[in-house]
Amino acid sequence: MEVCYQLPVLPLDRPVPKHVLSRRGAISFSSSSSLFGAPDPRQLSQRRGAISYDSSDQTALYIRMLGACVVFKQLLSRDVRVRSQVGFEPERRNSHPYLCIDFRTLHTRLGCGSAAGRSAPERRVHRLLSFQRYLHSSRLLRGIPQQIPLHILDEDYTGQARCMLEKVGNWNFDIFLFDRLTNGNSLISLTFHLLNQYGLVELFQLDRVKLWRFLVMVQEDYHSDNPYHNAVHAADVTQAMYCFMREPKLAKSLTSCDLLLGLLAAGTHDLDHPGVNQPFLIKTNHYLATLYKNTSVLENHHWKSAVGLLRETGLFSHMPAEDSRNMERDLGSLILATDISRQNDYLSRFRTHLDRDDLCLSSCSHRLFILQMALKCADICNPCRPWELSKHWSEKVCKEFFQQGDIEKKHKLEVSQLCDREINTVGNIQMGFMTYVVEPLFAEWARFSDTRLSQTMLGHMGLNKASWGGLQQDQTSVSEEAEPGGARADAEEAAGSGSKDIPQGSRGS
Repeated sequence: MEVCYQLPVLPLDRPVPKHVLSRRGAISFSSSSSLFGAPDPRQLSQRRGAISYDSSDQTALYIRMLGACVVFKQLLSRDVRVRSQVGFEPERRNSHPYLCIDFRTLHTRLGCGSAAGRSAPERRVHRLLSFQRYLHSSRLLRGIPQQIPLHILDEDYTGQARCMLEKVGNWNFDIFLFDRLTNGNSLISLTFHLLNQYGLVELFQLDRVKLWRFLVMVQEDYHSDNPYHNAVHAADVTQAMYCFMREPKLAKSLTSCDLLLGLLAAGTHDLDHPGVNQPFLIKTNHYLATLYKNTSVLENHHWKSAVGLLRETGLFSHMPAEDSRNMERDLGSLILATDISRQNDYLSRFRTHLDRDDLCLSSCSHRLFILQMALKCADICNPCRPWELSKHWSEKVCKEFFQQGDIEKKHKLEVSQLCDREINTVGNIQMGFMTYVVEPLFAEWARFSDTRLSQTMLGHMGLNKASWGGLQQDQTSVSEEAEPGGARADAEEAAGSGSKDIPQGSRGS
């Protein structure tokens, strides 16, 4: 396995030591160097990858070698830490009230007892809601996938993944299958492929090593414990965004910069999502709610986390400073548009433009707005997928809702809307979501882009809504038929004292 370690930065105001002989692709250390106590550097330089130093970026040393066990142990013993010199101050997490809940392990049992009586897992509740990159005690593995490397998979799997990428523009693209075929690296593989397919890597002169490292770090910062807001969801949104950008109106109008922004925003739009919603963060006095003044809390965090990774990897460091800042600003505009609490504002503005027929895609501001609407559609397009995919996503998002509701009950908090598993069902939640959120948005999108894809999405949504309605009726009928007389009497007695235990799906609407 080829491993990349990042050592502490070299001071920019000091010359490179004489024993560091910089040359393209590799460096060698003099025999007097005691950094690693390594063998003759001439032997190291003959190994695959050897020791490389990027002379264009003096902020880091990269060590690449095959199976460097001894070096790895010595590095661990020295407790090396990566220090960032990107000029982007991280969000501070120590000065705000924090509820004793570990958001990364919502599926595990949590404790709120005294610190002395807690077990090791329970003491981890004091870890701050996270950049996922701070999850590990050592950052030597920063930017290295946690899963088994892709190259050791059976060739049949990688071949199937490549075949799927040839049809990445199909609306019935199965992101779950693709994630399995890429061994959990769907976001990395998909985004890298699309950037290459558009020729954006060459056009923007992106360093492929930096780009790959950026994508790996993005995937790392998604919480795999989240049933819904995880890297697979980000990959799904990226694939949907690609489908929308291929629509005729957008394909002939979007610039290369627009394409790059659209793909990066889709991949990072939920970066470091904690698996709970904004109202939860506000009522628990979480530091993020305080930091962003209870306004688009999660979306601001996703944006700033993405900017942090861009600067840490130096992906845009070769660009003029003004161009890099503009890219970061526009990236924020796209990610902030995914705030569901502002859905009606964007929808009303979109409808007004369509009524007036005044959208001019030669205008930068109008193209940015259309990208915002495309990303909003991609973010909530699950009800418009084929039934099997849509049903799977619906179950995942409701599982995440119910996990939050369980946490709120455990800590005696008011249970958020849709998060109480005792009074909500998956079908009930999805039918309401489609009726009041998805249908209005995609109806307007179909007005803007009246294509075969738009009609396909509306058709799937209608069929899925009917399917959920049928499942609701079947479940209600089965429960009524299976209920014995004594249980029915008990239920009627309970209904007389309070109806909170009756699922909404069984009530008339």
